[in-house]
Amino acid sequence: MQPSTDTLNYDLKRAYSKNRLAGLWRLMTGFRSTYMVATLAQGMAALAKTATYFLLRYFVDTYLSGASTVALPLLAVSFLALAALEGGFTFISATFASRTAEGVTRRLRNYLYDHIQHLTFTYHDNTQTGELIERSTSDVDALKRFFADQAISVGRIILLFIVNFVALINLNASLAWRSVVVIPIVVAISTIFFHYISKAYEAYQEQEAVLSTALQENLAGVRVVKAFARQDFEKEKFETQNFEKFIRGKRLLILNSFFWPVTDVLCTAQVLYGYFTGASMAIHGEITLGTYLAYTGLIVWIIYPMRNLGRLIVQMSTGMVSYGRVMDIIKQDREPLDDGTLTNPEQAKGEIHFENVGFAYTDGTTALQNITFSVKPGQVIALLGSTGSGKTTLVNLLPRFYEYTSGRIFLDGQELNTIPRRWLRNQIGIVEQEPFLFSRSIEENISYGVDRKVTKEEIEAAACAAAIHDVILSFPEGYRTVVGEKGVTLSGGQKQRIAIARTLLKNPRILILDDSTSSVDTETEAEIQSALQSLMKDRTTFIIAHRIQSIQSADLILVMDKGCITQRGTHSELINQTGMYRQIFEIQTRVEEELEREIASVRN
Repeated sequence: MQPSTDTLNYDLKRAYSKNRLAGLWRLMTGFRSTYMVATLAQGMAALAKTATYFLLRYFVDTYLSGASTVALPLLAVSFLALAALEGGFTFISATFASRTAEGVTRRLRNYLYDHIQHLTFTYHDNTQTGELIERSTSDVDALKRFFADQAISVGRIILLFIVNFVALINLNASLAWRSVVVIPIVVAISTIFFHYISKAYEAYQEQEAVLSTALQENLAGVRVVKAFARQDFEKEKFETQNFEKFIRGKRLLILNSFFWPVTDVLCTAQVLYGYFTGASMAIHGEITLGTYLAYTGLIVWIIYPMRNLGRLIVQMSTGMVSYGRVMDIIKQDREPLDDGTLTNPEQAKGEIHFENVGFAYTDGTTALQNITFSVKPGQVIALLGSTGSGKTTLVNLLPRFYEYTSGRIFLDGQELNTIPRRWLRNQIGIVEQEPFLFSRSIEENISYGVDRKVTKEEIEAAACAAAIHDVILSFPEGYRTVVGEKGVTLSGGQKQRIAIARTLLKNPRILILDDSTSSVDTETEAEIQSALQSLMKDRTTFIIAHRIQSIQSADLILVMDKGCITQRGTHSELINQTGMYRQIFEIQTRVEEELEREIASVRN
């Protein structure tokens, strides 16, 4: 019963429900028939088990008394056949339940991975990476256990109770009712524990996510930790979080440890009471010996499964909590990539106009206000300003990573927020301030941003333009060299240039270089700038830089401070104005002159 492709692409937002049991049922869409087969097989296994005890009663009361005409070998075969049926149906049930669990969680993992990638930048800004990893792994595994074991076991226990209780009534109604006195008490206790354990487990999972975040951050920043010799500090911080997890886990275990003794005492007392009552009735001739033997087996298959039902009800709380945590992600709205329409579906020309644009983050922090400027196709726009002045936020509005909250932005005469994000981002190439490389070959990293198959010559041409080709060839494996996680085996300048090559291979109409030469030396920067001049031709380019030397040839320089444009113009215009630009230029010029004098004095 392999689900169809449509089922695998099922929109799991439909599975959201405030009633978590209803939501878990919706989550099984496409796999319910498989699960029904598993449940039906459990019922057949229960019938086979019950039939075994009735056959035992027949064997004792009829065969041993000599009143039976059935041959002993046939009775033996019947016992074996019933055992085989029980084992076979149990196997079928476990197989189909596992198939359902694996199918549901496979689809859930795929959907979660895709869904997280399509969530907004704002969501990722406010959500810790470790939290997302925890919910995508540990909580999904908890849901798999729910479907593979807990839910099907509950069905099995309910079926066993129904079948065996009916069988007990058939044996002796009075004895049957006396044998289930404790069951309502066990169910009530389980319900109470379910309430408390659900809260305890949710708190435990939240702390586990905090611990995962701490571990992820530490491993990602291990070089910084070692550079500042902060191992002891990080160890103490981790131990503090780990101790909190220990406390919450201890509380969870204590709640479970209280549950078991209580239900054990109640269930054992019920079984002993049933044995004693049944034995008394057999001694006084109210029931036969065969009936008593059958009863001793049936009561065990009623009471102890019901005890396990209490345990499973408690354990199911973990699946329900995990369902809620996973659905907290799934119910988030995706970032629409194909919203809007295009008045001109061809390639963007690159004419951009900002008209009194403002932007504020969701917490109310104002990042940009009253931004107005125009860019003609092929022009180079430079953004200069102190850290936090709004430069990166401004360029992040262009690919619609964030939506401006006031004013208007136009691209080729069409307002930006009416242009589909997917098309828009295909027209824009970005080199981030902190370049990210995947743990793959250099060749794969450079070609990452291109959907089509690219040739080796194209990759090398992009690398040459980014002044990294010769460096790559110096590696033993050349372009097939696998870089470490986040490119840790490369220098900062090498990572920057590979990221630039990746953007250049994409051949976008609009380039955004977010301080992309900050990690390279002056000589390498000059090589990159020289290579970029020809590639910037006929492309609108935004350059964020801190060194004026990198932006002197820009067509328009915007000086920003506290989210506003304080100065604008060309280098020659701004250098003759009183303001931040001239101050920065004078400081940088003075530093460079002093450095040159020091170098000259050392040489002499």
